Amino acid sequence: MRRPDVPIPTEPGAYLFRDADGRVLYVGKAKNLRARLSNYFAAPERMHPRTAAMVEASEQVEWVLADGEVEALMLEYSLIKQHRPRFNVRLRDDKSYPYLAITLNQEWPRPMVVRGRKRRGVRYFGPYAHAYAIRETLDLLLRTFPVRTCSDGKFRQHERLGRPCLYFHIERCCGPCVGKVDHDTYAKLTADLIAFLEGDHKPVIDRLEAEMHAASDELEFEHAARLRDQLHSVQRASERQQLVSDRRTDMDVVGTAGDELETAVHVFCIRGGRITGQRGFLVDNVEEKDPPDLLRDVLLELYAGSDDVPRRIEVPVVPAEAAVLAELFTQRRAVLDGARASGSDGTRAGSLALTTGDPGMANYEPGRTRGGRVAIHVPQRGKVRTMLETVTANAESAFRSARLRRQADHNARARALNDLQEALGLAEAPLRIECFDISQVQGSNPVASMVVFEDGLAKKSDYRRFAIRGVEGQDDFAMMREALTRRFTNLLRERAKPVEERSRFQYPPGLLLVDGGRGQLNVALEVLEALGLDAEIPAAGLAKRFEEVYVPADPDPLRLPRGSEALYLLQRVRDEAHRFAVTYHRTRRDTAMTRSVLDDVAGLGPARRRALLVRFGSVDRMRTAELADIVGTPGVPETVARAVYEKLHPETVGTP
Repeated sequence: MRRPDVPIPTEPGAYLFRDADGRVLYVGKAKNLRARLSNYFAAPERMHPRTAAMVEASEQVEWVLADGEVEALMLEYSLIKQHRPRFNVRLRDDKSYPYLAITLNQEWPRPMVVRGRKRRGVRYFGPYAHAYAIRETLDLLLRTFPVRTCSDGKFRQHERLGRPCLYFHIERCCGPCVGKVDHDTYAKLTADLIAFLEGDHKPVIDRLEAEMHAASDELEFEHAARLRDQLHSVQRASERQQLVSDRRTDMDVVGTAGDELETAVHVFCIRGGRITGQRGFLVDNVEEKDPPDLLRDVLLELYAGSDDVPRRIEVPVVPAEAAVLAELFTQRRAVLDGARASGSDGTRAGSLALTTGDPGMANYEPGRTRGGRVAIHVPQRGKVRTMLETVTANAESAFRSARLRRQADHNARARALNDLQEALGLAEAPLRIECFDISQVQGSNPVASMVVFEDGLAKKSDYRRFAIRGVEGQDDFAMMREALTRRFTNLLRERAKPVEERSRFQYPPGLLLVDGGRGQLNVALEVLEALGLDAEIPAAGLAKRFEEVYVPADPDPLRLPRGSEALYLLQRVRDEAHRFAVTYHRTRRDTAMTRSVLDDVAGLGPARRRALLVRFGSVDRMRTAELADIVGTPGVPETVARAVYEKLHPETVGTP
């Protein structure tokens, strides 16, 4: 990479390294951009090998100026989230941790165990190590806070029947589906449950004890016995959260362990003096960084976009730019506190949202926030130091396990890519492989799938599905042609846009793989030639029958050794494309087969159809209903209701 033609400014800001295709390889920030970027133009032999590889792969560098260090840090974080550069620190969560979620965005909120992406209007507690731990704790708490746990469908079913479910009869639900509790009482139960999960146990225990003694004094021994059982359940649930401090401590303890290639990170979440959750991550050390710099990147990933920023973060070493990080997290905490105080649910997880229009920012001043400033601290002694040692031991254990997996997996993937390059005669190892497959049954509901493997691993965020629209009958070749034409036409369209407006599909694959033999490969070659990409993108076909590999330059198929890593990689890519295509085909087929008879009724949109299904439960029940019952459905006009009745009873059409 050559030095930029324009002078590099000396102001703070963020910078991006891009390759020849415009792909962002690395994002960084600097207090002085010129001083920082000058380091990348030194002699390659004086750089760390991974840094030198990044600079060598880069074609250009660009920068964005910021008003100060905090804004530069925010800018760096948002650019990393947007582009996911391969040379930046990445937290790899090796499992999807379960959370206890309470759906505050519903009329009758309910607690449930969830994983994955967080949603607006839902309050999350955790993460927990195991889902069964949440269910056991929730089972204990329902004795004291009998909120509903049923699904929305189950709730509506019992609402129609006018009879509560078993949970009401065993006193694990207060029966909102049948009007056994009003909204104010239910809201109080939900608020008490949330307060307890936040670690505020004492008010609940004191209230139950007082009510139990009062019932006993009034000789209401049955009621006193129920309160006693509730008290024991709450106390047992409280004991499940390990007490680590006598005070109301709100902090995270972060431990790390690793080597120059990979680092394991473990976090204990402590709220109200008790451990309420824990998380574990693996970090790919794609650039040479010392422990303070690495910890800075880890904390930025963990908290810059989090919806739960603690007041204290206990760490093993002081991170680089600790004061700037603390200021950024303090601003983030102000946003969250202001949003909760204003009655909203805060910002979406993963978004930074530090703008003047956010709730909380109007009252934010440097050095003061409603929830207090965030402190980043290295404990030296006492319980917190002991806790840090425990967290670090967890990180070391995770790192040892990851290193064993890495040694086996990384070596195999490297061998597979190198063997594949040699076997297919490619100019370089195919770091990005795109594979296409067709799925259809006798020409019905035809679909195509595109799966992507990068560095020998599936990259599911880049998977795409194609509903074939322009092919009649069972012409697999024409279907493959349509899917490939759409994909690579889109590639050319993205390249024509300005770099900052391009999507991730501007990047060509290092190998185009089609599921099939010589015929499918010829279709792929024709599409690439027609679009002018034949010299840039190599292609191959993998036939299922004998696992033969077809390449353009050889009339005879290649037969890779049965035990070779290259063949195993191709099989995994091809099988994943087949699985993805079949899944999509089944979804479209099932949708077509389950198409409702009501879909053709004029004037019956989704809302009116939903109103009918809520009232009657199913189409079969609507068939047995009288016309007057259908006409009386709230939200459905009489003319539409009569059309529904006639659709369900065609024999009545034309009769007086």
